Amino acid sequence: MKPNRQVICFVILLWVCEATSATGRFSVAEEIEVGSFVANVANTLGLEVRELSARGARVLSENNRHYLQLNLETGDLFLREKLDREQICGPVEPCLLPFQMLLEKPFQIIPVELWVQDINDHSPTFLETEMILKIPENTPPGTLFSLKNAEDLDVGENNIQNYTIFPSFHFQIHTRSSGEGTKYPELMLDKALDREEYPEIRLTLTALDGGSVPKSGTAEVRVLVMDINDNAPVFVQSRYEVQVPEDSPIGSLVVIVSARDLDMGNSGQILYSLFHRSEEISKTFEVNQNSGEVRMRKKLDFETVQSYEVDIEATDGGGLSGKCTVVVQVTDVNDNPPEVTISSLTNPISENLPEAMVAVFKTRDRDSGDNGKMVCFIQDDLPFVLKASVDNFYTLLTKRALDREKSAVYNIIITVTDLGTPKLKTEHNLTILVSDVNDNPPVFTQPTYILYLQENNIPALHIGRVSASDRDSGTNAKVTYSLLPSEFRDLSLFSYISINSDNGYLYILRSLDYEAIRTFQFTVKATDGGYPALSSQAVVKVMVLDENDNSPFILYPLQNGTSPCSDLVPRSAEPGYLVTKVVAVDGDSGQNSWLSYQLLKATDPSLFTVWTHNGEVRTARPINDKDNIKQRLLVLVKDNGEPPLSTAATLNVLLVDGFSDPYVNDSLTIYLVISLASVSFLFLVSIILFISVHLWKKKRNTLNNEYFGSHGPSSSHLVDVNGTGTLSQKYQYEVCLDSGLGSNEFKFLKPIIQVQGYGKEENLSF
Repeated sequence: MKPNRQVICFVILLWVCEATSATGRFSVAEEIEVGSFVANVANTLGLEVRELSARGARVLSENNRHYLQLNLETGDLFLREKLDREQICGPVEPCLLPFQMLLEKPFQIIPVELWVQDINDHSPTFLETEMILKIPENTPPGTLFSLKNAEDLDVGENNIQNYTIFPSFHFQIHTRSSGEGTKYPELMLDKALDREEYPEIRLTLTALDGGSVPKSGTAEVRVLVMDINDNAPVFVQSRYEVQVPEDSPIGSLVVIVSARDLDMGNSGQILYSLFHRSEEISKTFEVNQNSGEVRMRKKLDFETVQSYEVDIEATDGGGLSGKCTVVVQVTDVNDNPPEVTISSLTNPISENLPEAMVAVFKTRDRDSGDNGKMVCFIQDDLPFVLKASVDNFYTLLTKRALDREKSAVYNIIITVTDLGTPKLKTEHNLTILVSDVNDNPPVFTQPTYILYLQENNIPALHIGRVSASDRDSGTNAKVTYSLLPSEFRDLSLFSYISINSDNGYLYILRSLDYEAIRTFQFTVKATDGGYPALSSQAVVKVMVLDENDNSPFILYPLQNGTSPCSDLVPRSAEPGYLVTKVVAVDGDSGQNSWLSYQLLKATDPSLFTVWTHNGEVRTARPINDKDNIKQRLLVLVKDNGEPPLSTAATLNVLLVDGFSDPYVNDSLTIYLVISLASVSFLFLVSIILFISVHLWKKKRNTLNNEYFGSHGPSSSHLVDVNGTGTLSQKYQYEVCLDSGLGSNEFKFLKPIIQVQGYGKEENLSF
């Protein structure tokens, strides 16, 4: 039986080689009913209908899938099962199912293709039905935001063609195409946002395909407008006027001020404080930072101060502030206290004058008798002395030279007490100002300032401020700022940085790139307005912060526009088999350069998996016979920036039979090592032998000299070696020795091959 089978196979093989072949292609739309007519095979392939039955015509399909049925009586081809193009071919277009028409008598195979045409039977779908975008309210119009695209299993015109957005009074939608034809949406801000007006905007994103009856899919886009501190606190009243009796107890409520802020969160939290408070105001009033209650800290004296103007500041969490004024009118209580009249007052007093006269004043009491007799004094802890004169006149003098930096203002309370019962007294407050002498240089709030700047900044951007204070006052305390000249990247510092000489505001003049410049520093000088002028210096360090402005770059496999190389995978590979590895880098830093990998699209998504963190492509399941030989994978490399940037890499994988990993035979390796060592040893022995022969030749008699004399003056350097073993010719080698400096080292061996044949000799030099 076995020989007969071999003979039959040989005959069939001869028939196949001699058979004439024709090719045909039939087309059918997917999803049509079972039993639908496809084509008439006889007419298409140029056969007679009676030939089909006589010659034993059959339809053969690959993978034993019998999609078609042949009617031998009519030659009509019908569908045996419903075809789903997306299940059969996925994204591949055109979708061709190869099959063969087998004619047994005589034997002939006619290859035929069935083109399964796509219909619009799938709607676009979004993987995420809700997308959330967080956009600061100060984002400029024209800014683009990438949205996640929809997917449609159909191909060609039946695939996604464009996107729409509703409502569109703040945004517009743009449809972009990737290099592979994928359509994805981009949201463009068309109108400036205002969180106070619209804290959240809900949009409906619609994906439309290009079918004759278009199908669509929708997703919701929630735009969360992020607040910025763009509203300063505003007081309900800009001016408060209240009256407070002078005998009101300490802690009495003076007034409650109130301010409002339209911002939210920390930007809308308000704290109250005294603004431009003098020492007298600070001693007399206090304000609750949370409630805005203004209360008295000490008792009032109508005879000394009849009214106060207290400036209240409301500051929100973002640093913006508003101000109001509280006018406190002190009402008198009629108790006829002693009176003090200032006749002369020197104010301010220069800080470098010792024992200067400050004031001359007179006391008076409207009462009489003992009630009109008075005693006058001032505080003991002040650098002032009070001397009495005639007719109730007093002079106020300094004990020593004053230091304005220790105390620029002195509140001297002149107390006059009568001797009545009950005793009444009068306190007169003198606010003595000490005039300044330029004896203090400006002092920066910190010796080194560290400023942080986001890369790709706009020119002329305000990046921070330096601040210096001078303990002096007036012109002596007026500080101006300047930059000390220096070189930075071969350019003057003034081409990069500018400073406002009045307030110390720093501006960056150029757009910086984090990948080129990460940090630099410069020196700021603060000079006061005194004479002679005094100055100090501070160092400013600018740290450039990275932003996600570099997409991942694929190092392997190369994506240079040419067809990438295919990776071979044996069909016997187990799950987890390492197919290849996608290698990518990112020019950014920090989390902006953290890369993740994912399988975006594949011929068979169930066959491969991509490791998220290292880009390794491995098999996810065993490979079966139904898997296509050619597998195409699209791997997405995405960074961790905000928003993330991504790049796609295309890989081609071939599933092959009989392919296995290289096998290394340890014994063969040992044999190779031994062979190499033997060859090296023989080479050294040959070199020694050639040198010995050369020395021996020099001692030979005239026989060899006559023979070599005919070859010129260099014949003494030739060695004759008769052919032995498998070599039939004679070889001559010219041994060249280094003659410089008396050295006899071997330099090289130059053979001269002497070929004998057909009655002549040839010398071949190498």
